Amino acid sequence: MKAIGEGWDNTVHELGGGLLARVGKRPDPGATRREVALLDALAPISPLPVPRVVDSDPARGLIVYHRLAGTPLAEHPDTDPHRLAETLGGFLSVLHTCRIEHPRYTQSMGGQLGAAVQEFEEVAALLPERARILVETFLAGPPPAEPQHEALCHNDLGDEHILLLGDEVTGIIDWTDALVADPARDFALLYRDLGPDFCELMAAGYGPARDPGWEARVAFYARCAIIGDIAYGLRTGERRYADEGLALLERTMA
Repeated sequence: MKAIGEGWDNTVHELGGGLLARVGKRPDPGATRREVALLDALAPISPLPVPRVVDSDPARGLIVYHRLAGTPLAEHPDTDPHRLAETLGGFLSVLHTCRIEHPRYTQSMGGQLGAAVQEFEEVAALLPERARILVETFLAGPPPAEPQHEALCHNDLGDEHILLLGDEVTGIIDWTDALVADPARDFALLYRDLGPDFCELMAAGYGPARDPGWEARVAFYARCAIIGDIAYGLRTGERRYADEGLALLERTMA
């Protein structure tokens, strides 16, 4: 079994025969069972491929699934943004209107801001002055109003979890963090990774109604996420998270 990838929550191993094994760093049997059930329910309705589970061991946080074609969007800087945004907007339209039951996200907007403040305080002294000022300015403001709608969300839809082959999206991976939550959350990490203009393009191809304060919440979630990325990278020594976050910080906080 060959390790080929690692994220915050999981490691991924190649088994051969087109199979991958994803192993949780902190196994949660109930969460693993829920994720397997979610992937089984999504497979027949999702307009984009999701991992197809062939085996699991909840006690170990283990899911074995068929490897999807393609490589992460992060490795495709020249992808046509209009085509990609239309595809992802259509995918999220289906995801956010399906009726699959799943646990809810319960933290309030104020709670999320408080968590970001705590993460920042842990690493503030390690940040360059310009970055520190940008973060402090954001954290000094009030959080947006609470969302009015909920939907099933991927909840970690960054450019590392969208697979492409050429210009074609070939899969959406890593559903560990999926929750019923504010659907604006599924725009936030792409706001961070690809910028606000891309999110506007994606919204044009998104069918469900967006409630008041949508744009403010997308930006808010993106800014909280990038603070978390930087703090995690500096706290754990995983410098790539901190370096990528710092490189995108000014655009995300603008």
